[in-house]
Amino acid sequence: MKLRFSPAYYALAPLLLLMAFVPGNNKKYVHKSAGVARKFATLAENPYYIIIDKSDYELKVFDDEGWYATYPIVFGSKDLSDKMREGDRRTPTGTFKIVLKKIHNKWGPELLLDYPTAESFRRFNERKAKGQLPANAKIGDGIAIHATRPEEEWTVDNFYNWTDGCVSVKYSEMKDLFSYIQVGTRVTIQP
Repeated sequence: MKLRFSPAYYALAPLLLLMAFVPGNNKKYVHKSAGVARKFATLAENPYYIIIDKSDYELKVFDDEGWYATYPIVFGSKDLSDKMREGDRRTPTGTFKIVLKKIHNKWGPELLLDYPTAESFRRFNERKAKGQLPANAKIGDGIAIHATRPEEEWTVDNFYNWTDGCVSVKYSEMKDLFSYIQVGTRVTIQP
């Protein structure tokens, strides 16, 4: 795929190049600033996908050129295995997509996932059939990638798992992620 750049890119290109050499800029920021030009060129497309690695407590964003950004994250339970049922505070594993972007009244920017998927239901029903879950267990729903509260970014710094099974990003960094991730973006959550 050949990228075509808009006139806005050529207006921003000198600034983006200059930003790459500003002391204190980290690799993530430099790489993302270069990505601004791609956003102008691919506004109608969605070049991003997300991989969440529970064992590393990281959310990584990739685009059609490779790695794009990394954000530290936390979950609900210290048990990082697959979500078994509603109320267990575990984060599900599997492949999902973002179905809704909204601003939550407590923690701000939120990206709602399409959990439970057909695969989630298959595993849930299999576990029920094997007696691994109570007969009255429910699968649950409402799994999202969302921010911490503004004053609780320390939870991510200290790996404090506090959600009911969602993925939590620092409030300041979630605003950045929310600004460019679109509905329909694929999200893979791995153990």
